[in-house]
Amino acid sequence: MTSKIDEYIAKRSQKSAEFAKSYQEENQQLQVAVEVRNLRDKLGMTQREFAKFVGKPQSTIARIENGKMNVSINVLNEIADAINQKLTVKFEPVTA
Repeated sequence: MTSKIDEYIAKRSQKSAEFAKSYQEENQQLQVAVEVRNLRDKLGMTQREFAKFVGKPQSTIARIENGKMNVSINVLNEIADAINQKLTVKFEPVTA
């Protein structure tokens, strides 16, 4: 079932490549934010504890988790290494 917002995004994306690109970028940042937050929650750590554990400032973790930071693969790899996890990147078909 497609929501009204999904319909709007699809229509707007068809009309504007710039909108489509911006939406994709924001959506990716949000997905990363959710994954990092879920990881931290799974470890039972506060942002401050998690930041210290992975060797990053707490402000960096906050910006990642609120979707305000376009996180590089290098930073994600550093986080993964610090918690003895493997970072996986995958490509999926675009659905409109």
